[in-house]
Amino acid sequence: MITLERTSTNDPNFLSLVEELDKELWVRYPLVQQKFAPHNKVDITARVVLAFFDKNIAGCGCFRLMEEQGTVELKRMYVVPNLRGRGIAGSILNELEQWANEEGFIQSKLETGRNQPEAIALYQKYRYTIIPNYPPYTHMAESICMGKRLS
Repeated sequence: MITLERTSTNDPNFLSLVEELDKELWVRYPLVQQKFAPHNKVDITARVVLAFFDKNIAGCGCFRLMEEQGTVELKRMYVVPNLRGRGIAGSILNELEQWANEEGFIQSKLETGRNQPEAIALYQKYRYTIIPNYPPYTHMAESICMGKRLS
């Protein structure tokens, strides 16, 4: 059973999962991750969703406000490897979008990478479409930016 919790970036579960995520990204992008690492930071204003599967920490995601009016950027989406394929990422994504809607945001954007086909497939399943890369990813060939109008 999946349960979700809204929290903040200083939550110890979030910090632990982000550490795991960063390790995975260094494995997937060993030659270029140093270019992306500075852009993966989120401050205390980001809204965080944690997922639990059978009461065990299973995944996370968050959004931060963008300079573009009414727009949020999804960040730090991660599911523990042995729990993938159980709908956890989709649950986190739905909760983040609902939270953004509740706060009056109308658009969601995100950046993912070419070496993450499962992430791209997830976002496409949830009606995200590829958009031109936005700063700071404008000239990063490994990046794929996606967006969606929130309902």
